[in-house]
Amino acid sequence: MIKSSIFKSYDIRGIYPEQLNEESAFAIGRAFVKYTGAKRVAAGYDARLSSPQLFKALTDGIVSQGADLFNIGQTPTEGLYFAVGNYDFDAGITVTASHNPKEYNGFKMVRKRENFVEIISGKDLLPIVEQSSFDKSSIKRGNIFQKDIWNDYIKHVLSFVDLSKVKKFKIVVDASNGVVGNVISKIKNKLPVEITELNFEPDGNFPNHSPNPLEEGSSDQISTEIKKQKADFGLIFDGDADRVYLITEVGDFVKADITLILLAKYFLKKNPGAYIAHHVTCSKAVLEFVKKWGGNPIRTKVGFINIQQGLIKNKGVMGGELSGHYAFQDNFYSDSGMIAFLILLQIISEDGRKVSEIIKEISPYVKDPEVNFEVENKEEIMEKIKEKYSDGKQDFLDGVTVEYKDWWFNVRPSNTEPLLRLTIEANTRELLEQKKKELSEFIQK
Repeated sequence: MIKSSIFKSYDIRGIYPEQLNEESAFAIGRAFVKYTGAKRVAAGYDARLSSPQLFKALTDGIVSQGADLFNIGQTPTEGLYFAVGNYDFDAGITVTASHNPKEYNGFKMVRKRENFVEIISGKDLLPIVEQSSFDKSSIKRGNIFQKDIWNDYIKHVLSFVDLSKVKKFKIVVDASNGVVGNVISKIKNKLPVEITELNFEPDGNFPNHSPNPLEEGSSDQISTEIKKQKADFGLIFDGDADRVYLITEVGDFVKADITLILLAKYFLKKNPGAYIAHHVTCSKAVLEFVKKWGGNPIRTKVGFINIQQGLIKNKGVMGGELSGHYAFQDNFYSDSGMIAFLILLQIISEDGRKVSEIIKEISPYVKDPEVNFEVENKEEIMEKIKEKYSDGKQDFLDGVTVEYKDWWFNVRPSNTEPLLRLTIEANTRELLEQKKKELSEFIQK
């Protein structure tokens, strides 16, 4: 019995083998071909312990429906996006649970469109997985081929930067025992930087810290190492390497929306007036700096798929979100931790200041991580919030956002859980704490 709960809005994810196993992987492979109509499918996998056996079952399902399967091996998720965008594949699927704990696994799925790689929702596949009308007799099985993407992929990511402008920095990179260590090992001889490597060995046990850099304690190791090495800065990736975070020379973790401002400035210099996408819970500094530098901000709902759609609709040059995903027009509108990593090397080189000084200049406001409240009557509370804060400027793009002169907040309901998610930003720490207490008490009363 295949569990419907593993089919998420953006991908497929569950605990192995209780929720997701070889049987479900085979069914997903079969349904993927039926849903996409793909004849040529690229497929890869991450470093998780269960990935090889799930990959084998998945690919068996794919070829059982007559599609040819091109095995790109163990790669970052963005390697799959590149393969589908760059070669003559119709679609692609990779075995990964991204930044989830080690007991999880899953699948991220895409298909080729005219000039972008489109994310396929797990929920779209569920009805096909649940039906049993698959022709098992008349279809000729597809073939399985090996496909080496490395030279082309590395050439592609390096095309986003001018390495002659990168200084001889001393940096620390934490691969989180995921898949990015292999990538950086392949390109480090091309980079003029000295890299101290942390957790570069792919290990699905994730023995040193969570594969999620946002998890409490995950960045402690790199922070300590930066200070020990007296490094210029550091960068930490998540498990499947599609997210990257900047750490200053004093070991401070830089919020992803502030890093987005840095990336936006780089692209606006090259593309005056370009559109930059960000979501509703990003700092209002993103909107302000993008406008200041002559760009056009695109504000979207939370979720990477919304960033991508906002970029495609407006022909935007790049975009990003609080979770650390950054998408680029010239990367088939897909996200890439490696491209962001390389561009940050050039940005920091050209600026000349310490990273902490650069960050301070573009961080004028105080903002804490999102706070979740478990509630049963989400809609009722949302209506009461709209009423209580009706004297502020309100919009309803994603939940309710209310803006005042010196602070703003967003409350949005979870799509899948009895949760309300609260984000607040203010001009001062005192005001932030005051408003957080006020809203928390109002939501929970």
